[in-house]
Amino acid sequence: MSTLRVSAEQLTVHEHPNADALELAQVGLYRAVVAKGAYRTGDFAVYIPEQAVLSDALIAELGLTGRLAGGAANRVKAVRLRGELSQGLVCRPAALAGVDLEVASKEGADFAEVLGITKWAPPIPTTMSGDVESAPDLLPWVDIENLQRYPQIFEPGEPVVLTEKLHGTACLLTYVAREERVLVSSKGFGAKGLALKEDERNLYWRAVRGHRVAQVAARLAEQLGASRIGVFGEVYGSGVQDLSYGTDARTADGPPGYAVFDLSAEIDGQVRWLDPADLIADELPLVPRLYEGPYGLDTVLEVATGRESVSGRAVHLREGVVIRPVVERYSPVVGGRAIAKAVSPAYLTRKGGTEYE
Repeated sequence: MSTLRVSAEQLTVHEHPNADALELAQVGLYRAVVAKGAYRTGDFAVYIPEQAVLSDALIAELGLTGRLAGGAANRVKAVRLRGELSQGLVCRPAALAGVDLEVASKEGADFAEVLGITKWAPPIPTTMSGDVESAPDLLPWVDIENLQRYPQIFEPGEPVVLTEKLHGTACLLTYVAREERVLVSSKGFGAKGLALKEDERNLYWRAVRGHRVAQVAARLAEQLGASRIGVFGEVYGSGVQDLSYGTDARTADGPPGYAVFDLSAEIDGQVRWLDPADLIADELPLVPRLYEGPYGLDTVLEVATGRESVSGRAVHLREGVVIRPVVERYSPVVGGRAIAKAVSPAYLTRKGGTEYE
């Protein structure tokens, strides 16, 4: 899940093809449905992204009472309005009436706190929770931003790899070589520097044990001379999320589905990101690699849609793809690692979806 940022953005306004009273305000590659005439191309407005939770007062001000997602009808979610995908909200809240939004855009201001907007945190099922402990040695995962919000992350023609983004829950494993110690965590707990205590009933520990992830990490640490190895995998199957990939994670007869999507290693005090396909492809299941070649936006968006390729039977839709350069690098656009995701519109607007971390 990407970071929450409520920002001032310059708009490009498009005609809505199916509604005379509506238009489409574009931010990055996102488009949000707005009332016709409310904005013109070049105007600045506030953009509230998906997964934002709004206060009752702001919802009422924007005329959205009863129209947002969630049990409290207060969460921003992608929807189709008259056939067009609308992602996020474009508005000019009264609380920012005295703010020069053009200047705020250039300064990168974040209005989440002043507007009382928070990031939605899904409830954690019992199988994904458990007793935790402080884990300062845990190698963290990073929040991946959406390519549609930051389309300049990659250069046209830059060699990239697209892997399938699986709809499960991220499992973080760190092997600490000097102590031969294994730390296991979820994305949510890992972000707080916490690891899950070992428990045979816990989903993440079941996956790690069942696929012998710690043993692979230990071997890799010895091969690379690393003090720590981070293995980042997606745990999936029925009982995890609404997309199961034809696997049942609830049975005790075997481990849940698991696929590695990234690796890191601390070598000589520096953490480096590594390609799992180069190092552990024969030992652990990996997320499907769908494309390797020159970067092009149309190619990415095409590959992000369609049917999943994990089960081998295309049992349901594809969530999307993760994009990364063939040569690992820093991105000044996001101020960190050059990596992004592109999500299928069909996935965003599916019915009955779950979004546990």
